[in-house]
Amino acid sequence: MNKLRTTITAIGKYTPKRILANPELEKMVDTTDEWIRTRTGVIERHIVEKGEATSDMGAAAFEDMKNRFSVDPLDIDLIIVATVTPDMFFPSTAAIIQHSIGAKNAWGFDLSAACSGFLYALVAGLQFIETGQHQKVLIFGADTMSSITDYTDRNTCVLFGDAASVVLLESTKGNDDSGIIDSIVKMDGAGQKYLYMAGGGSKNPPTHETIDKKMHYLYQEGRPVFKFAVSKMVETATEILERNSLTGQDITLFVPHQANIRIINACASKLKLKDEQVMRNIDKYANTTAATIPLGLIEAMDEKRIKKGDIILLTAFGGGFTWGSILLRWGFNYG
Repeated sequence: MNKLRTTITAIGKYTPKRILANPELEKMVDTTDEWIRTRTGVIERHIVEKGEATSDMGAAAFEDMKNRFSVDPLDIDLIIVATVTPDMFFPSTAAIIQHSIGAKNAWGFDLSAACSGFLYALVAGLQFIETGQHQKVLIFGADTMSSITDYTDRNTCVLFGDAASVVLLESTKGNDDSGIIDSIVKMDGAGQKYLYMAGGGSKNPPTHETIDKKMHYLYQEGRPVFKFAVSKMVETATEILERNSLTGQDITLFVPHQANIRIINACASKLKLKDEQVMRNIDKYANTTAATIPLGLIEAMDEKRIKKGDIILLTAFGGGFTWGSILLRWGFNYG
């Protein structure tokens, strides 16, 4: 088959209405608004209401996309949901979203790569487009991090929020040179001990003991995660630019995973990027795991920071360890 170029043709987002700001966290754990701002860059985060799940956020993100771009759910061929907080082990969150949005002609699956999940899902989705097997693929980045966050642990509870976003992948038309230019995705399982959730799976199924030990909450060792995140994000970002004969000056926008403002700034500095080239919205949403990068893209689109033809660099790092970079040329103007 002839290889086709894959491009993003539509995008949508959803953030829960409830906002958990730093002053409220001051009442919950031993922390301060100043400490959270200076150490993480977070001012507030969105948190789901009771009973609101990852699939609900995903379906709402698709509704936003549909309203913006008139996407017909019956045209969708495939749904890939990047998440570490599925509604349940099975059926997949992709199946639940498929039913919710009425995408009766689509099949799909969930993909777990933590904070790199959206990049992994993009790379998976473009294979189906480039081979000509499918024409319209939905890629969701959606996580309900509040469901696995221990709000008595001041080191982690300040970091995370809930959100979902979705993009539509299609092949480019005619001489259109927009689309995904290149991608690098990597993994090193040796990093598993620094960022994980131990309980709930086949190794540690739910028991009174696992609950008492708080094994159903995420665990993170901040220092090694920070060190690896900066080095690996910069490494793949530099590699993908160099092998496409580009430099940081050629990038309109750098959209890094929003894990921590210090990680974002360290990466931007090492890549020698100007402030206006870097997407930062961690202050409003915190770390929404697989949703951070598509949230950044849609905010940049709404704020007219990107236009058709602009080159955008996406970079992420997550538990596993997983990491990677994607280089793309934006395919449309909006608004």
